[in-house]
Amino acid sequence: MPFLTGILLRLAACVASAILLSLAFPPHDIGVLAWVALMPMLAALWSLTGRRAAWKGFGYGWIAGLCFFGLNVGWLGTVAPIAPYALGGYLALYFACFGAFTSKWGNPWRFGPGNWKTDLLFAFANAAFWAGLEWLRSWVITGFGWNSLGVSLHKMLPLAQAADLLGVLGLSLVMLFVQILVLLAVRRFVRRDRKTALAGLGSALATMVLLGGYGAWRMTTLEKLESFPMKALLVQANLPQEGPNVLVGAEETNMIYENLTSDALEPLKGTDRFPDWVIWPESSLAGRLLNTDDGRWGMWQPNIDTIHQVRQYGDFTLLFGITELQAIEQGDQLVEKPKGKAWNSMAVMGPHDDLQTFRKHHLVIFGETIPFVDTIPWLKDIYEQQSGMSYGGSFSAGEVLDPVLTPVRGQTVGVVPSICFEDTVPRLERKFVRPGPQVIVNVTNDGWFKESEAADQHFANAMFRAIELRRPMLRCANTGVSGVISMTGRTQRLTDANGSHFTAGSLLAEVVVPKDPPTTLYAALGDWPVILLGLAGWGIGFRLRKGRDLPVPSQS
Repeated sequence: MPFLTGILLRLAACVASAILLSLAFPPHDIGVLAWVALMPMLAALWSLTGRRAAWKGFGYGWIAGLCFFGLNVGWLGTVAPIAPYALGGYLALYFACFGAFTSKWGNPWRFGPGNWKTDLLFAFANAAFWAGLEWLRSWVITGFGWNSLGVSLHKMLPLAQAADLLGVLGLSLVMLFVQILVLLAVRRFVRRDRKTALAGLGSALATMVLLGGYGAWRMTTLEKLESFPMKALLVQANLPQEGPNVLVGAEETNMIYENLTSDALEPLKGTDRFPDWVIWPESSLAGRLLNTDDGRWGMWQPNIDTIHQVRQYGDFTLLFGITELQAIEQGDQLVEKPKGKAWNSMAVMGPHDDLQTFRKHHLVIFGETIPFVDTIPWLKDIYEQQSGMSYGGSFSAGEVLDPVLTPVRGQTVGVVPSICFEDTVPRLERKFVRPGPQVIVNVTNDGWFKESEAADQHFANAMFRAIELRRPMLRCANTGVSGVISMTGRTQRLTDANGSHFTAGSLLAEVVVPKDPPTTLYAALGDWPVILLGLAGWGIGFRLRKGRDLPVPSQS
């Protein structure tokens, strides 16, 4: 039956696009597929006709999105079995909205013969609308911008450098723009419109050349910036976990960090290879940090003993993740403030135990906070049922947007801080950019997701912050990936002899820190250009549809 055959072919095309696109990201990392992956879905959506084309496109798009995200975020099932289905179903709505748009307003096959200029307009309208939807996905309900199309370029560094202009979403726009031009050119070749087809292919090729040429030029110029070397020791304990619960006792955890750090520092004592910074990951020390509103602080004594033990090898600044509690003075002691706040924090402790903290801003829903839990108590029941753990209350969000300043080799270096998934939130990280030397530091714990592809995907997403902001990045994780990312995206990772980042150990890395790094276009303007381009894409599609669409027969 032609009706059924058409449906099955479109479904197959949408599923094929989802599979191809998922293969472009870790753990498969066949990034070149991202340049062609969406073509089958586009062809299926553009074949839709009739008044209900948008609704049909919405459905096909949702199926494609569900398949893609189902494959891409399946690692969430290690924490809550329902999570991949619930989150995947929600994220698929953005594919669905694109499907509705491109099957009706952005559909060049409903337009008529046209020419290479109309092909360019349709390609831009669809690509810009897609990028706008990716921005929306990264913002709605605090956002989850995970694995946008541009992230697939994380191993194609010359092509990734343009992220400093419009962010990684700008790369998504360019990638889809090229795919659409090629797909339209193929159709014109089939219809023997070779002149227009060659013009489209030429435009696609020119776009690729400009993208790669800009990247090569940018990488060359950035290497010439005046800079100084800084050494950092990243310590990764690889502690076993079930959800947020570390399956190692508090004192044993401290001893593991103490031993790993001591083993690394002892042979470096008194040498020019001794690190300026030592970094431990998110929530590395089990004991809480008590902090009063006027800056007086205290910690569990085993934490203090561990820190003093590793300090015997020399002077360094220690950066580590810890739970921070609002405290009050009670006689000569600090105690937790009744009904006080709690923060997921990064502590920055200088050689003389001077302490600064950064409090996490972007809290993970159902991980660190449950919105409306006080008014909708059954949300807590869902959390406890799925995670198998009791709900202990929400963290508070941090408010300060100033980098943490630390002295390094006669320079004042600003720490651009991020905790956990904050390094996948570019709109937050750009707010810490200031003139002068800066290093992005992320402390994270992907141990929630065991030895899944979550850690590799997290690292791939995070590396674009270094490119977007042109600041080198240090990442320290409990289970990986711990490593260094240069401001052009070159990486050095902590791995074992078999190349796995699921290992306990340390990495002594040298970081090249520019004395006067550039302020990129993305750092200055953020996501506003992509938002405006997305709106422009919708407007162009609407005008093309309204002004010049041709009548078409109604069919499936």
